[in-house]
Amino acid sequence: MRIDIITVLPELLRSPFEASILKRAIEKGLVEVHFHNLRDYTDTKYRNVDDYQFGGGAGMVLMIEPIDKCITDLKAQRHYDEIIYMTPDGETLNQKMSNQLSMIDNMIILCGHYKGVDQRVRDAFITKEISIGDYVLSGGELGAAVLCDSIIRLIPGVLNDETSALTDTFQDGLLAPPVYTRPAEYKGMNVPDILLSGNFGKIEEWRESKAYERTEKLRPDLLQ
Repeated sequence: MRIDIITVLPELLRSPFEASILKRAIEKGLVEVHFHNLRDYTDTKYRNVDDYQFGGGAGMVLMIEPIDKCITDLKAQRHYDEIIYMTPDGETLNQKMSNQLSMIDNMIILCGHYKGVDQRVRDAFITKEISIGDYVLSGGELGAAVLCDSIIRLIPGVLNDETSALTDTFQDGLLAPPVYTRPAEYKGMNVPDILLSGNFGKIEEWRESKAYERTEKLRPDLLQ
């Protein structure tokens, strides 16, 4: 998979990809992540990529011309399955969406900034708009990092135990059951006996039951 991220702040994005699972995925050659500074695609003296809104109003808007140049340049080199715009008014990211996106070959992620991008960018280039929640950040960079993490960890070979991702919360529409590790007893708090029984059939039944109980209690909307 190849991910190209267009941003006005590439330095804000690099850190999440230089550690842990994302770093290993890149080093293994399972994913390529490239950052493109939008200011490299403007001819203005001060490398401006934003301007005032037509009609007045507070806040600057990312201009269409540098975005057009960047996307056009990338598309001339390869086919992209999705061109994603990170925006608070996009479709809310969920596990199903991450699963679907983890199976494509190439994607562009455009990070909004200031008051967002010229609407013509969204009309002409964007194939999918994604939000990571009903709140506003200073830009789309952190949202892009969240999206990439949720996708890359699902690529076969990224996790040491590939079955781990299949048992994550939301994969089957339920929250994950509680988990425990050593010691079996700690300050009077004990691991449930069933998990120490070695009866894996019963253990799976227990986990399914607990997953349903937790979902019913914490996220009943998922059961509807």
